[in-house]
Amino acid sequence: MSDNQIMVAIHTRHIEAEIAIRELHKAGFDMKKLSIVAKQHHSEEHVIGYYNTTYRMKYWGKQGAFWGGIWGLLLGAAFFAIPGVGPVLVAGPLVTWIVGALEGAIVVGGVSALGAGLCSIGIPKDSVLKYETAIKGDRFILLARGTATELTRAQDIIRTTHPSEVASHELKTREAVGATA
Repeated sequence: MSDNQIMVAIHTRHIEAEIAIRELHKAGFDMKKLSIVAKQHHSEEHVIGYYNTTYRMKYWGKQGAFWGGIWGLLLGAAFFAIPGVGPVLVAGPLVTWIVGALEGAIVVGGVSALGAGLCSIGIPKDSVLKYETAIKGDRFILLARGTATELTRAQDIIRTTHPSEVASHELKTREAVGATA
């Protein structure tokens, strides 16, 4: 069986997304197949900073504990300033997909670099636009890649964390997604 599907869950609060990730981890879901993306919040009241040590990104800010914990569980971390979306924080293979879309100069009309990364793996443009809108609206997007069986189990776990939406999509071939994505 190949990892030819992706599940996307939208959470309204970071605590729900964090619980979903921790429950998936506890259930043995492969953390290399999980990504999260959310808008970076800043205020005049909190110091904001990012730095990289020993292959791990660190974050200072209001949600520093959240992002620090997530980046400790998931492979890959990034900060992107995406025109039309704003500053976003990303963890997991989605980082590779976004960078791949940028390096490959993939242009998909009406979507950002984030959207181009999602389109590049086969998520339909109308769904991508919905996910970008959710990010702009301060939602947390959780993506899990796997087989139909793995994602059915993951959906059951994620639904207990009360996402506002859960959807599944067929991916392009594994080669298009990349060995580590």
